Amino acid sequence: MPLAELADLSGRKTGGSILVGLDLGTKTIGVAMSDLGWRFATPRTVIRRTKFQADAAELKSVLDEAKCDAIVMGLPLNMDGSEGPRAQSTKAFVRNYMRLDERPIAFWDERLSTVAAERGMIEMDMSRRKRAERIDAAAAAFILQGALDRLFVLAAQRA
Repeated sequence: MPLAELADLSGRKTGGSILVGLDLGTKTIGVAMSDLGWRFATPRTVIRRTKFQADAAELKSVLDEAKCDAIVMGLPLNMDGSEGPRAQSTKAFVRNYMRLDERPIAFWDERLSTVAAERGMIEMDMSRRKRAERIDAAAAAFILQGALDRLFVLAAQRA
């Protein structure tokens, strides 16, 4: 499956499917999932990265179990909007993963997602240890919520 534009994902929304948001890091993959109505993102799990094949197999298992229909992958752009080494690494992961899974993947600008997620956790008075355990899934939820909000606006404009 080729890369998808975010707007193209709205056509895949069915009553029993969810959209998954991913925050790809060097050590972990944060996973968040939407509700069935594609309105709300919830942090779910963190996958500890080892080697690509193991990471991809675990990710595919999580997505299959959740009945995921499409993926929103956070793209770590530089503050000026350019693509640096982290963005290139993310794109390489997606290219390799698309050979193993047919679900469409759309990129979403993730600038400052981890910062925003951590601020929210601090406001909830969460301990440093708990924040460290959950930050990647929370960042994935922040990424996914941004994409869901955009999909909602696009649907309203078409109506």
